Amino acid sequence: MSTYSFLDVQATLTSADATIDVGYGAAIAEEGISFAMANDKNTMTIGADGEGMHSLHCDNSGQVTIRLLKTSPTNAKLSDLYDLQKGNTKKWGKSTITFNHTGGGDNGTASKCAFKKRPDLRYAKDADIVEWVFDAIKLEIKQGAYSE
Repeated sequence: MSTYSFLDVQATLTSADATIDVGYGAAIAEEGISFAMANDKNTMTIGADGEGMHSLHCDNSGQVTIRLLKTSPTNAKLSDLYDLQKGNTKKWGKSTITFNHTGGGDNGTASKCAFKKRPDLRYAKDADIVEWVFDAIKLEIKQGAYSE
């Protein structure tokens, strides 16, 4: 049986203006980081006679969600980068997020990333998590083989 640990997660957001560690050590919330494709890779069409075809889509777009503890210093870094980029169209949508899980060999790159929006903030009895969502024009993911 193989072992998974967030200790092995390395993730970095890189732009012309900043390099921000968003993996282990960045005060990531329990809910972690997620990488999701935006659309289906295939459309199946069935004709009137029951025959069918598949259409393979070229779309590799997706979203990356980074969930941080409210008290993480990384929130301020991402907030500063958001403010810097939203004021300049030459900087917007040019970030890259890379990740690697050294224990299992998972890795990938989200390129041409833009902030989806400034995160919602909630103030309550207990501190909340802060979710930073990025749209990526290209999301390339490779799942590794967790071996014994």
